[in-house]
Amino acid sequence: MIYEVRTYDLKPRSLPEVLKRFGEAYEKRKQLSQLAAFWYTEIGPLNQIVHVWPYKDLAERGKIRAAAVAAGGWPPKIAEFILSMKSDIMVPWDNSPLLEPGDVGPYFEMRTYTVGPGDQPKVQKAWAAALPVREKLSPVIATWFSEIGGLNKFVHIWPYRTLDERARIRGQAVASGTWPPSAVADAPYSTLTQENKILLAAPFSPLK
Repeated sequence: MIYEVRTYDLKPRSLPEVLKRFGEAYEKRKQLSQLAAFWYTEIGPLNQIVHVWPYKDLAERGKIRAAAVAAGGWPPKIAEFILSMKSDIMVPWDNSPLLEPGDVGPYFEMRTYTVGPGDQPKVQKAWAAALPVREKLSPVIATWFSEIGGLNKFVHIWPYRTLDERARIRGQAVASGTWPPSAVADAPYSTLTQENKILLAAPFSPLK
């Protein structure tokens, strides 16, 4: 299983029209394969959309994408609104939940860390020890490493019902003394950069 995470930066005030056109085009595209999630930013880098596509492997991705273009109507006619595009292929950890359709938000916190080269095994070891305690407070819905695109990226995604809930739970996690994992790991790893964004789901997103 892989996830393709496509991130587009849009012109200001274009989001409503982009969502409309993308949603209309997706009605035909989803006959070939369905989205895992489609989000837009609420806090963080504004005017950004993030769409996540699950595939069995790269071969399936290539086959389905070619079939979508050949069928017509894809990609969505939103090029006039796009300022930049980025695609990353992410590989979930063995114990990462699958992104299943459902109502678990509406707020999704996507955190992307760049870790030191070769530190991925250390990250997984530290998180495997810390996550069971942290998830007693709230669930994580994704733990992924980048395979293609920006390298040494670690992405983790957390759903919350409200932003107040997020603040309260994060405070409780730190107060427990077991979070963040990097602070208590017996095999410390380097975190070089951190990015955080709060996302909301589009009306046609299977995961809300």
